[in-house]
Amino acid sequence: METTLNYISILGSFVLAISGALTAMSKRFDPFGVLIVAFATAVGGGTVRDMLLSGKSAFWLEQTSYIHFILAGTIFAIVFKSRLFHINRPLLFFDAIGLALYTVTGVQIGLQYELASVNCVILGTITGVFGGILRDILVNEVPVIFKKEVYATVCILGSILYLLLHRIQLPTVILQTVPVLFIIILRLLVIQFNISLPSLYADEREARRNNKKL
Repeated sequence: METTLNYISILGSFVLAISGALTAMSKRFDPFGVLIVAFATAVGGGTVRDMLLSGKSAFWLEQTSYIHFILAGTIFAIVFKSRLFHINRPLLFFDAIGLALYTVTGVQIGLQYELASVNCVILGTITGVFGGILRDILVNEVPVIFKKEVYATVCILGSILYLLLHRIQLPTVILQTVPVLFIIILRLLVIQFNISLPSLYADEREARRNNKKL
Protein backbone atom coordinates (compact mmCIF):
# COMPACT_ATOMS: atom_id res chain seq x y z
CA MET A 1 0.00 0.00 0.00
CA GLU A 2 2.77 2.41 0.98
CA THR A 3 4.74 1.69 -2.20
CA THR A 4 1.68 2.19 -4.40
CA LEU A 5 0.88 5.43 -2.61
CA ASN A 6 4.40 6.72 -3.32
CA TYR A 7 4.14 5.83 -7.01
CA ILE A 8 0.79 7.59 -7.36
CA SER A 9 2.06 10.68 -5.52
CA ILE A 10 5.28 10.86 -7.56
CA LEU A 11 3.38 10.54 -10.83
CA GLY A 12 1.05 13.29 -9.61
CA SER A 13 3.99 15.59 -8.92
CA PHE A 14 5.34 14.94 -12.42
CA VAL A 15 2.12 15.80 -14.28
CA LEU A 16 1.32 18.79 -12.04
CA ALA A 17 4.83 20.14 -12.68
CA ILE A 18 4.03 19.95 -16.41
CA SER A 19 0.75 21.77 -15.79
CA GLY A 20 2.48 24.52 -13.81
CA ALA A 21 5.30 24.88 -16.33
CA LEU A 22 2.88 25.17 -19.26
CA THR A 23 0.92 27.85 -17.42
CA ALA A 24 4.08 29.82 -16.66
CA MET A 25 5.32 29.56 -20.25
CA SER A 26 1.94 30.72 -21.56
CA LYS A 27 2.58 33.87 -19.49
CA ARG A 28 6.13 34.08 -20.93
CA PHE A 29 7.93 33.62 -17.60
CA ASP A 30 11.70 33.17 -17.64
CA PRO A 31 13.15 29.67 -16.93
CA PHE A 32 13.46 30.31 -13.19
CA GLY A 33 9.88 31.55 -13.03
CA VAL A 34 8.71 28.47 -14.92
CA LEU A 35 10.48 26.23 -12.40
CA ILE A 36 9.02 28.09 -9.40
CA VAL A 37 5.45 27.84 -10.74
CA ALA A 38 5.94 24.17 -11.64
CA PHE A 39 7.30 23.42 -8.17
CA ALA A 40 4.49 25.26 -6.37
CA THR A 41 1.87 23.48 -8.48
CA ALA A 42 3.39 20.07 -7.81
CA VAL A 43 3.92 20.36 -4.05
CA GLY A 44 1.32 22.92 -2.97
CA GLY A 45 -1.57 20.57 -2.19
CA GLY A 46 0.56 17.92 -0.52
CA THR A 47 2.40 20.49 1.58
CA VAL A 48 -0.82 22.01 2.92
CA ARG A 49 -2.10 18.49 3.61
CA ASP A 50 1.02 17.56 5.58
CA MET A 51 0.85 20.80 7.57
CA LEU A 52 -2.61 19.76 8.76
CA LEU A 53 -1.42 16.35 9.95
CA SER A 54 0.22 16.19 13.38
CA GLY A 55 3.86 15.12 13.35
CA LYS A 56 4.19 14.91 9.56
CA SER A 57 6.88 16.75 7.62
CA ALA A 58 6.31 18.02 4.09
CA PHE A 59 6.55 14.97 1.82
CA TRP A 60 9.08 16.49 -0.58
CA LEU A 61 11.48 17.24 2.28
CA GLU A 62 11.50 13.59 3.30
CA GLN A 63 11.84 12.12 -0.20
CA THR A 64 14.06 13.97 -2.66
CA SER A 65 12.77 11.78 -5.50
CA TYR A 66 9.87 14.22 -5.74
CA ILE A 67 12.28 17.04 -6.54
CA HIS A 68 13.80 14.95 -9.33
CA PHE A 69 10.41 14.21 -10.89
CA ILE A 70 9.31 17.84 -10.60
CA LEU A 71 12.49 18.87 -12.42
CA ALA A 72 11.84 16.16 -15.00
CA GLY A 73 8.28 17.38 -15.54
CA THR A 74 9.46 20.96 -15.91
CA ILE A 75 12.17 20.01 -18.40
CA PHE A 76 9.68 17.83 -20.30
CA ALA A 77 7.29 20.79 -20.63
CA ILE A 78 10.08 23.14 -21.74
CA VAL A 79 11.54 20.72 -24.31
CA PHE A 80 8.19 19.72 -25.82
CA LYS A 81 6.33 23.00 -25.32
CA SER A 82 5.77 23.59 -29.04
CA ARG A 83 4.14 20.17 -29.44
CA LEU A 84 2.19 20.36 -26.21
CA PHE A 85 0.72 23.75 -27.07
CA HIS A 86 -0.55 22.31 -30.36
CA ILE A 87 -2.55 19.69 -28.47
CA ASN A 88 -6.09 20.81 -27.69
CA ARG A 89 -6.08 22.24 -24.17
CA PRO A 90 -3.01 20.36 -22.89
CA LEU A 91 -2.91 22.30 -19.62
CA LEU A 92 -6.40 21.14 -18.67
CA PHE A 93 -5.52 17.54 -19.53
CA PHE A 94 -2.42 17.43 -17.33
CA ASP A 95 -4.26 19.32 -14.61
CA ALA A 96 -7.04 16.71 -14.62
CA ILE A 97 -4.52 13.86 -14.24
CA GLY A 98 -2.68 15.61 -11.39
CA LEU A 99 -5.98 16.49 -9.73
CA ALA A 100 -7.04 12.84 -9.76
CA LEU A 101 -3.75 11.39 -8.56
CA TYR A 102 -3.29 13.84 -5.71
CA THR A 103 -6.91 13.60 -4.58
CA VAL A 104 -6.60 9.83 -4.22
CA THR A 105 -3.28 10.26 -2.42
CA GLY A 106 -4.86 12.64 0.09
CA VAL A 107 -7.70 10.23 0.85
CA GLN A 108 -5.27 7.34 1.30
CA ILE A 109 -3.14 9.30 3.74
CA GLY A 110 -6.28 10.28 5.65
CA LEU A 111 -7.14 6.59 5.98
CA GLN A 112 -3.61 5.83 7.18
CA TYR A 113 -4.09 8.42 9.93
CA GLU A 114 -7.47 6.82 10.75
CA LEU A 115 -9.39 10.03 10.16
CA ALA A 116 -13.16 10.13 9.87
CA SER A 117 -14.55 9.71 6.35
CA VAL A 118 -15.54 13.36 6.03
CA ASN A 119 -12.02 14.43 7.00
CA CYS A 120 -10.54 12.03 4.44
CA VAL A 121 -12.69 13.70 1.78
CA ILE A 122 -11.53 17.15 2.93
CA LEU A 123 -7.90 16.03 2.95
CA GLY A 124 -8.22 14.55 -0.54
CA THR A 125 -9.81 17.73 -1.88
CA ILE A 126 -7.15 19.95 -0.32
CA THR A 127 -4.38 17.77 -1.73
CA GLY A 128 -5.95 17.86 -5.17
CA VAL A 129 -6.76 21.54 -5.55
CA PHE A 130 -4.23 23.61 -3.60
CA GLY A 131 -1.42 23.18 -6.10
CA GLY A 132 -3.66 24.65 -8.79
CA ILE A 133 -4.64 27.49 -6.48
CA LEU A 134 -1.00 28.43 -5.92
CA ARG A 135 -0.26 28.12 -9.63
CA ASP A 136 -3.06 30.50 -10.59
CA ILE A 137 -2.14 33.01 -7.88
CA LEU A 138 1.51 33.05 -9.00
CA VAL A 139 0.49 33.84 -12.60
CA ASN A 140 -1.98 36.51 -11.41
CA GLU A 141 -5.18 34.68 -12.29
CA VAL A 142 -8.30 33.94 -10.25
CA PRO A 143 -7.96 30.27 -9.16
CA VAL A 144 -10.23 27.91 -11.06
CA ILE A 145 -11.76 26.61 -7.83
CA PHE A 146 -13.22 30.07 -7.11
CA LYS A 147 -14.91 30.35 -10.49
CA LYS A 148 -18.25 28.90 -11.58
CA GLU A 149 -16.60 25.89 -13.22
CA VAL A 150 -16.96 22.59 -11.32
CA TYR A 151 -13.54 21.74 -9.86
CA ALA A 152 -13.47 20.91 -6.16
CA THR A 153 -16.78 19.07 -6.53
CA VAL A 154 -15.03 16.57 -8.80
CA CYS A 155 -12.46 15.90 -6.05
CA ILE A 156 -15.19 15.46 -3.45
CA LEU A 157 -17.08 12.94 -5.59
CA GLY A 158 -13.88 11.06 -6.41
CA SER A 159 -12.93 10.95 -2.73
CA ILE A 160 -16.35 9.58 -1.78
CA LEU A 161 -16.06 6.94 -4.51
CA TYR A 162 -12.66 5.87 -3.16
CA LEU A 163 -14.04 5.52 0.37
CA LEU A 164 -16.97 3.44 -0.87
CA LEU A 165 -14.69 1.10 -2.81
CA HIS A 166 -12.35 0.89 0.17
CA ARG A 167 -15.22 -0.03 2.46
CA ILE A 168 -16.27 -2.99 0.32
CA GLN A 169 -12.62 -4.13 0.20
CA LEU A 170 -12.07 -4.32 -3.54
CA PRO A 171 -8.69 -5.49 -4.91
CA THR A 172 -5.94 -2.87 -4.72
CA VAL A 173 -5.68 -2.45 -8.50
CA ILE A 174 -9.37 -1.58 -8.80
CA LEU A 175 -9.29 0.57 -5.67
CA GLN A 176 -6.39 2.63 -7.03
CA THR A 177 -7.49 2.84 -10.66
CA VAL A 178 -11.25 3.40 -10.68
CA PRO A 179 -11.36 6.65 -8.59
CA VAL A 180 -8.44 8.12 -10.58
CA LEU A 181 -10.14 7.39 -13.91
CA PHE A 182 -13.46 8.65 -12.51
CA ILE A 183 -11.98 12.02 -11.53
CA ILE A 184 -10.09 12.43 -14.83
CA ILE A 185 -13.09 11.56 -16.99
CA LEU A 186 -15.53 13.64 -14.93
CA ARG A 187 -13.20 16.65 -14.97
CA LEU A 188 -12.74 16.42 -18.76
CA LEU A 189 -16.52 16.07 -19.25
CA VAL A 190 -17.05 19.19 -17.13
CA ILE A 191 -14.63 21.07 -19.39
CA GLN A 192 -16.02 19.64 -22.64
CA PHE A 193 -19.66 20.42 -21.87
CA ASN A 194 -18.99 23.58 -19.83
CA ILE A 195 -20.80 22.23 -16.77
CA SER A 196 -20.93 24.68 -13.90
CA LEU A 197 -22.53 25.18 -10.52
CA PRO A 198 -25.57 27.47 -10.27
CA SER A 199 -24.53 31.12 -10.33
CA LEU A 200 -25.21 33.49 -7.44
CA TYR A 201 -25.46 36.44 -9.82
CA ALA A 202 -28.52 37.36 -11.88
CA ASP A 203 -26.58 38.65 -14.90
CA GLU A 204 -24.69 35.37 -15.27
CA ARG A 205 -27.90 33.34 -15.01
CA GLU A 206 -29.50 35.49 -17.70
CA ALA A 207 -26.47 35.14 -19.99
CA ARG A 208 -26.53 31.36 -19.55
CA ARG A 209 -30.23 31.21 -20.47
CA ASN A 210 -29.59 33.30 -23.58
CA ASN A 211 -26.74 31.02 -24.63
CA LYS A 212 -29.02 27.98 -24.33
CA LYS A 213 -31.63 29.68 -26.53
CA LEU A 214 -29.01 30.30 -29.19
